[in-house]
Amino acid sequence: MSDPLDSDRLTAALSALGVRPGDVLLVHASLRAVGPVAGGPEAVLAALRRAVGRDGTVVVPSFTPENSDTSPHYRARVRGLDAEAREAVRASMAPFDPATTPAPSVGVLAETVRTAAGAERSGHPQTSFAAIGPAAGKLLAGHRPNCHLGEDSPLARLYEADARILLLGTGYDTCTAFHLGEYRRPGPPFRTYRCVVTPRGVRQWWEYEDVALDDSDFAAMGAAFEETAGPGDVRMAPLGSAPCRLLRIRAAVDFATGWVTEHRRPGD
Repeated sequence: MSDPLDSDRLTAALSALGVRPGDVLLVHASLRAVGPVAGGPEAVLAALRRAVGRDGTVVVPSFTPENSDTSPHYRARVRGLDAEAREAVRASMAPFDPATTPAPSVGVLAETVRTAAGAERSGHPQTSFAAIGPAAGKLLAGHRPNCHLGEDSPLARLYEADARILLLGTGYDTCTAFHLGEYRRPGPPFRTYRCVVTPRGVRQWWEYEDVALDDSDFAAMGAAFEETAGPGDVRMAPLGSAPCRLLRIRAAVDFATGWVTEHRRPGD
């Protein structure tokens, strides 16, 4: 068995992949796929921050499907339960608090960023983002509560900033930026969402309408994007035990917009 990676080797590997000082970097990571890292997730974050330098910013999704009864997470949790048991699950759901609500479903690196000293978090009760670095506040500001991942979300600010996406041991099925393409297709379908919030300190359920998000074809979309990507739009290299990709967010989102327009039927 090879020795665990250390933070310095990770930094060098990220730089070799193409991460540059000053980058805004949206990271999706499976540290289990990467393999052992000396110092754990804190060392991975340290490597990312060294790779982007003091002028760069690291961004992660800090999503919270655990406080919603319209999420796939909830449906899986209550599958097979009777009505009384489902209601008990709903009653136990903690409301979203951007300062304290954990985001266990998006991985240990995201939690490491969210809880790091100096990190900031956007305010959406379902699809918040956390970031650390000088651009964090600007990127996360104005995340409208009824806009998961559209023009009033950090994804649009990342697009404007010409950010790059790091898939660190994960596949295109986790590429959140593709969702921005769903908003940009003509006439996207909408659906109802519901989650627990605490406006003015009072726990309550909040229901809202937003674009119907669907990541079921993201793996196929990513493979097609990779086949047709322009020079520098996708860079690939192994890091530890995992394949890694570095994507230009503008190229990825523009491709996704065209893909969903062409491949999904109106209303789907």
